[in-house]
Amino acid sequence: MNWAITGTGAVASIGRDTDEVFDALCAGRSGRALLRGFDSRAYRAAHAYEIDDRPADGADVPARATAWLLRAVAEALRDAGLDEDLSGTPVIVGTGLRELRSVELKWCESADFDLGGLHFGTALRERFGATWTYTISNACSASLHALAMGSDLLTAGTAEAVVVAGVDTITASMFGLLDRVQLDPPDRVRPFDQNRRGTLMGDGAAAVVLTREDHPAARLARGRLRAASMNCDASHPTAPDPAGIAQAIRLAHEQAGIKADDVDLVLLHGTGTALNDEAEATALCDVFGSGIGLPLMTAVKSMTGHTSGGSGLLGLIVAVRALAAGRVPPTIALDTPAGVAGRFRFATGATPPEEPERLRIAQVDAFGFGGVNAVAIVEGVAA
Repeated sequence: MNWAITGTGAVASIGRDTDEVFDALCAGRSGRALLRGFDSRAYRAAHAYEIDDRPADGADVPARATAWLLRAVAEALRDAGLDEDLSGTPVIVGTGLRELRSVELKWCESADFDLGGLHFGTALRERFGATWTYTISNACSASLHALAMGSDLLTAGTAEAVVVAGVDTITASMFGLLDRVQLDPPDRVRPFDQNRRGTLMGDGAAAVVLTREDHPAARLARGRLRAASMNCDASHPTAPDPAGIAQAIRLAHEQAGIKADDVDLVLLHGTGTALNDEAEATALCDVFGSGIGLPLMTAVKSMTGHTSGGSGLLGLIVAVRALAAGRVPPTIALDTPAGVAGRFRFATGATPPEEPERLRIAQVDAFGFGGVNAVAIVEGVAA
């Protein structure tokens, strides 16, 4: 497999497009702020990583996730030099919660909107003429599962190009669920740190255009997808299984035709929860062995919050930009790595001057409830 990543689009709490998001991450800027979308007095946690695009009165409005999705897809198409006609192009969207926040507003605040517009496919058809759409809801690895499906369509010769996207927004119900299961409510996301207390949600959307190498847009490819693996270990409804994660990583390496020692950069899943961080760190140490200290590693959820189903694809876009620019965003709020993560070589500041030349291959991790794991391998392209 070797598909061209020809265009990218992103929006998050720290930026309105891919350039803004990447520059903010490299600068170590966080999107953390006091919760604005709904009354925080009902919760113990008071912070989130929200996209601040509500009306001046601060009132929440429906269909915000759909708006971010459309914005990210449009940016990816522009970046690829393609028009907005997607009538013959598959569009695959990964999400955890879809437009659940809109449903909450309808039920709790009698928000007035057409329920028929809740499906992402409706908006994609109206904006881009897309008639070939899929929505995948595979928890926090959903957008990398969508990426794997897009890759399969190219492999099968079913399409010459695909658009893959991921999106999620903070909902009152999910925020409340996390607020109840995390014993000591966190005030920020601190991946792999000894003093981590859990995760906080973040808003975000990401999109990429993936094409065959002989597609005209591939001439200006920003990177190449070498592999997109996925598995479901079904070990536990919520607790991740290091063995299942390790299997997904090894499968990605095998599909990409590389060894662990070939990986120069790892975009960690890094949610800031004890179980997730420990499981991911254990799996990585198992796969990389004595070479665990070689690849540079970073966890951008320390700045974006947990953007749920869209987080994997956002990580992939950051990886592609990092390989091209020779800059790696730091992991902020990391003072003392916990457990076996102390063996990692974290990006914590400016990228070392000798690093850009050796940044060639990146691994992107995404793991979700129920053991739905996904790992992507991307390769940089020569300038």
